[in-house]
Amino acid sequence: MLHELTEDNLADLISQEETVVVQYSASWCGNCKIMKPKMKKLASEIPTVRFMVADAEKFPNSRKLAKVDNLPTFATFKNGELVNQVQTNKFDVLKDFISETTGN
Repeated sequence: MLHELTEDNLADLISQEETVVVQYSASWCGNCKIMKPKMKKLASEIPTVRFMVADAEKFPNSRKLAKVDNLPTFATFKNGELVNQVQTNKFDVLKDFISETTGN
């Protein structure tokens, strides 16, 4: 399941989960809108990983957890720590990134 942040509390959420993949996006970002359903598909295929979407403009504290300078940015956190991140609008790159960083 893909969860969307409703408040700026990503740090708390990632500390409670073993593995979290976050899509940083913004309401105006066309590529973010294209990638969101693809993240949702991956979330349904990998139930052992928590998938989240964070609005990089609405939630600055959550944004600071990764180096977000382009959207969409995808970041993997393990036990509350940033493991890796990638900026892409290509599904194959995202899928490979998630596979490499989560082992799924």
